[in-house]
Amino acid sequence: MEERPEVIIPRFKLVVSYDIAVPTHESYYQFILGELVPAMQEMGVYMIEAWHTAYGEYPLRMATFVAEDYSTIQRMLESDRWNALENELLTYVRNYSRKIVAYRQGFQFVRS
Repeated sequence: MEERPEVIIPRFKLVVSYDIAVPTHESYYQFILGELVPAMQEMGVYMIEAWHTAYGEYPLRMATFVAEDYSTIQRMLESDRWNALENELLTYVRNYSRKIVAYRQGFQFVRS
């Protein structure tokens, strides 16, 4: 039987921005794709966008995750699992920030 993708109605975004620490690119990508994103999906928070800044004084990366309700994101952020994931992420990045905002379709730059 074919597995059907999760369908949600996004109402909130978790916007995460940071600069990748230069010497850790390969291990950074392995962590993001192999651990962070799958764990967040298991907690009901789904990545929908990843942006790369090519020019200007902005964070190099901005990733957007969505959830159907604020409490799903809040529960994730308060969990021990997220705490461990975020601590590991911080070993790969600098200038890290995150913010929860109401969902709006398309690019949404958020200053922390």
